Amino acid sequence: MDSCPQPRGAMADEGLVDLQRTLYESRNATRRWLHNTRREWISQTLRKVCPGGERALEIGPGSGLYIPILKERCREVYVSDCESAYLNAIQPRYAQDQTVHIVLDDITRSTLPANHFDLILCTEVLEHIADSVSALRHIARILKPGGMLVLSTPQRYITLELTARWALSPWLIPFTRLVYAEPVQAMGHINLMTDIQLQRQLAAAHLRVVERHKGGLYLPGIAELCGTAGQRLAARLEPYLLGSGLEGVLWTQYYVATR
Repeated sequence: MDSCPQPRGAMADEGLVDLQRTLYESRNATRRWLHNTRREWISQTLRKVCPGGERALEIGPGSGLYIPILKERCREVYVSDCESAYLNAIQPRYAQDQTVHIVLDDITRSTLPANHFDLILCTEVLEHIADSVSALRHIARILKPGGMLVLSTPQRYITLELTARWALSPWLIPFTRLVYAEPVQAMGHINLMTDIQLQRQLAAAHLRVVERHKGGLYLPGIAELCGTAGQRLAARLEPYLLGSGLEGVLWTQYYVATR
């Protein structure tokens, strides 16, 4: 099965790129908080785990948020995606930058060279890939021995995903867009995993987890109706869920792994 979605057309691709740019400045306090706290964790971790190296790779760059940080860490930065829309949006910014290489590549059958990267970033990608087992095996293949993988993906039973199933359904999405008053798209998640499932896949790819974290609490209805107060409530409740039987409802699972 082809893990890379079929082209959706220029207008749809532009909408997805615009959505990526909108999330970090969202009018909705919870939406803005969820995405910015994830960005902060990824950014801090990239700076911590890779003090310097030859080559970094970001798989699925979205709007290119992390490319400047990767440039700080490594002499060369590769950016890959199996869809050209995101790569085309990034290309003009780095057309004259010889340290940034933009590559059309499907990570489930990657043609990138083995043992090539000191640092690989794969954030919010696996949930869009049906064959995450192959993706992780290729990541392990192209990662240098001792190289670092920084990975994030949503958890399987998150409140955000369960709510989105009806809020983004064809008959309700116009109302959802009215509530948020900004771009809203179906998330396209086809492979949500529990932490146990993902850790098994990492182990099967011979990737050893050295750090893990979970974070991000979405409270349905409260997030939409209570503004900043709703976001602050979620932030206060989140630490109490960590390490409990309820941490599976937190939005994102994060991993640092090495080969």
